[in-house]
Amino acid sequence: MQQQELLDFLESRRSCRDFKSTPVPKELLEKVLRAGTYAATGMGRQSPIIIAVTNPELRNRISKMNASVMGASSDPFYGAPVILIVLAAKSAFTYLYDGSLVMGNLMLAAHACGLASCWIHRAKEEFESPEGKKILQELGITGDYEGIGHCAIGYANSPLPPPKDRKPDYIHWA
Repeated sequence: MQQQELLDFLESRRSCRDFKSTPVPKELLEKVLRAGTYAATGMGRQSPIIIAVTNPELRNRISKMNASVMGASSDPFYGAPVILIVLAAKSAFTYLYDGSLVMGNLMLAAHACGLASCWIHRAKEEFESPEGKKILQELGITGDYEGIGHCAIGYANSPLPPPKDRKPDYIHWA
């Protein structure tokens, strides 16, 4: 990919808030997940982990937990069939940044694979709750992790919106 192609690609990614229920092929999902594992992390510690939720029952269970944190009953994942949950080990002083970079890689990789994505918050609150801790235990995940975010993945139901104009004072030169 040439420099301008890469820059145009980065500018074209958008968040999706209306997903089709169409399953994501495992081959594409594996590419997205691999890209997440190559995100920069403080001192190369690789403090984050990714939980790839493709099981509809678990996906819906987590959706209800997330909605409850908001005090809502609607699906906070906008119908996305796949949720990639990023958590990071609190023992790394860069864990929040590490997990955020993983989220960015996941969203860009999804875009590269023709998939739509959206960062959904409230993973911290979910996985600090007894039910969230129970889910981690059921999955065999041990350690002191903080939820960083959910990356909702799937196919967009309609074209994504054009970019908003960038604010004039976004960049300051010194």
